[in-house]
Amino acid sequence: MEFLFNDWLGTPAWFWLAFLGLVVALTAFDLGILHKEDREMGIGESLKLSAFYIGIALLFGAWVWYARGADLGMKYYTGFFIEKALSIDNVFVISLIFTYFAIPPKYQYRALLWGIVAVIVLRGLMIAGGAALVSQAYWVLYIFAAFLVFTGIKMLFAGDKPMDIENNPVVRWISSHMRVTKELHAQHFFVRVPDEKTGRLATAATPLFLALVVINLADLVFAVDSVPAIFAITTDTFIVYTSNIMAILGLRALYFALAAMVHRFHYLKYALALVLVFIGLKIFVADFLLGGDKFPPVLSLGVTFALIAAGIGYSLWKTRGQEESDWPKSTAREQS
Repeated sequence: MEFLFNDWLGTPAWFWLAFLGLVVALTAFDLGILHKEDREMGIGESLKLSAFYIGIALLFGAWVWYARGADLGMKYYTGFFIEKALSIDNVFVISLIFTYFAIPPKYQYRALLWGIVAVIVLRGLMIAGGAALVSQAYWVLYIFAAFLVFTGIKMLFAGDKPMDIENNPVVRWISSHMRVTKELHAQHFFVRVPDEKTGRLATAATPLFLALVVINLADLVFAVDSVPAIFAITTDTFIVYTSNIMAILGLRALYFALAAMVHRFHYLKYALALVLVFIGLKIFVADFLLGGDKFPPVLSLGVTFALIAAGIGYSLWKTRGQEESDWPKSTAREQS
């Protein structure tokens, strides 16, 4: 049993196993008990389930705080809140994708679930790669920081541009190299259909599979912002990965509530832009103005939380009484 106490990427193996066990248990509970059958989720249920996931994430952060110290606990919470706020911006894009492929709400949850499973793996690979780079060359953090500042400024001044799903190169490639049915087949990603030439049964992808692929591609684009943002807070791989995944785990539950009122959060993108600029700049401030001293984690969390809260509050106030049709159909991050 000694291997449980051996360090893996700077953290005892049993920490990683405990976290992965929690993720598997939550996913099995969600899919096997709460959503054993495909059905549409109401806003009330969405908010309750989202509150449950946020509660689990906060309790996990308390455990990190207790087991690994206040500094890493504070950094976990900062990373969690940043990723949670950035995930709100993802909701509109996911909604567009489901609308384009005409995916009914009762099948959306299953697609989101498998999307989350893919994200757990893909984010893990991205974070592992980032951690390897940073461990070999600290100056890579300066590239991350400069990229965050650039992205944040670009988000502040970028205009609105609709997402062109039809001309997405991956969608076009799949459509030209695979059989794709024109209609859905319940919750199935692949089905057996008669070949038009031979009449024999052949495997074909469904629009639900295409939607799943595009959602995961969109997440990779968003991860280009969020993963460097977490590394700018801490280089501890365990904190980077767990804060990222705990924020994303509850996204599928929160999606159905946010999708119904996502137009109310249009101005949140400006607060997120300022968060990215702040996170990027604080690396340069800590290393060149504070003489290498750590930027106070409490101040970092406070500024991040204040910017996000202000963005949400201003959005809700500015869009009061507006209909969804009045909202520009795009997000700034689609262009970054």
